[in-house]
Amino acid sequence: MNIVFDFGVVLFDWQPATFLAQTFPERIPSPEAARHMAHAIFSHADWHAFDRGTMAMHEVVHNTAERLDLPHAQFNELVQRIGEYLLPVAGTVALLEQLAAHRAKHGDLKLYFLSNMPVPYARELEQRHAFLKHFDGGIFSGDVKLIKPEPGIYALLEQRYGLVPADTLFIDDLKANVAAAQAWGWQGIHFESPVQLGAALKAVLGEAA
Repeated sequence: MNIVFDFGVVLFDWQPATFLAQTFPERIPSPEAARHMAHAIFSHADWHAFDRGTMAMHEVVHNTAERLDLPHAQFNELVQRIGEYLLPVAGTVALLEQLAAHRAKHGDLKLYFLSNMPVPYARELEQRHAFLKHFDGGIFSGDVKLIKPEPGIYALLEQRYGLVPADTLFIDDLKANVAAAQAWGWQGIHFESPVQLGAALKAVLGEAA
């Protein structure tokens, strides 16, 4: 069985509304305003292009600061530091390590990742977090100029590592990304919490989880 993990929210905490409120307290007076600002930044086509690797960091900073009338220097510093905000989700990392230990003993699992991640943050996470060595391979969107839920990124992971669709299980916090994987013939788990994921993996994998 091939287990494919998303990164943001699943393996790494991602709470953009929180760090936006800390950076721009004068512009964000409430949690609702913080969520609105996070959506305006991270769901915009410019950020998606940054994810895809077709827009550089300095371009997305300039465009977003101009569009939303944000202080350029403050916003630039925030974007530069996002890799620091991506902290491991302890419960999910524990599950990954459990799967890796099972693989080492039995050899019946492979572990991969498939993440929408700009190149600068991908390189930073690789340097910061030793537990990523548990993966047998994976794809960051910024490296391949494709993003989820486009079918091409699933196809590329499948082709690159010789994955059999029916034997591939994908975990993501976004339902659209899980649905795209399922449409490609993979199994899917919509991530809600480490506890929920552990139960779902046990239902599929039995003792391996």
